Amino acid sequence: MSETYVKEDSNHTIGVEFGSKIVSVVNRFVKLQIWDTAGQERFRSVTRSYYRGAAGALLVYDITSRETYNALTNWLTDARMLASQNIVIILCGNKKDLDADREVTFLEASRFAQENELMFLEISALTGENVEEAFVQCARKILSKIESGELDPERMGSGIQYGDAALRQLRSPRRVQAQDIQDCGC
Repeated sequence: MSETYVKEDSNHTIGVEFGSKIVSVVNRFVKLQIWDTAGQERFRSVTRSYYRGAAGALLVYDITSRETYNALTNWLTDARMLASQNIVIILCGNKKDLDADREVTFLEASRFAQENELMFLEISALTGENVEEAFVQCARKILSKIESGELDPERMGSGIQYGDAALRQLRSPRRVQAQDIQDCGC
């Protein structure tokens, strides 16, 4: 995929930006509502409210900035305190395309992710490398938690909303399998 995610003349996020993205995961379309809080310390009190009820988060730092990496512990604490108790968090090291300017090693970030039970990817918003993969992995893990019963979409504050009542069958594998058998035509 060669989609570019950053415009050369775009401004940095100030405060919060909202968007949505539809990704395909295991033959299902999942609409992700995305709140870009930009991780700026001066907006932290405002952005903390956007964690409430979140089912997933991409915690992004800049691999060329030790300062952004050092702030991860605070952002991770906020996410775990304020979001759904079963929040899926993907650690994303951005600016993979600027490897020569790297201040945070892949190994260091990988260890941080492992110690904090996070999934980890390095991405490039400029080239689009692994950006789609980060969203797909997050959606896949949320669906997995729903299927296992670890995340209950019916519980208030779960961060999950069904777009179609038929999707409620997702939590009951027996019903889904029965439906699949009926639809297969065999």
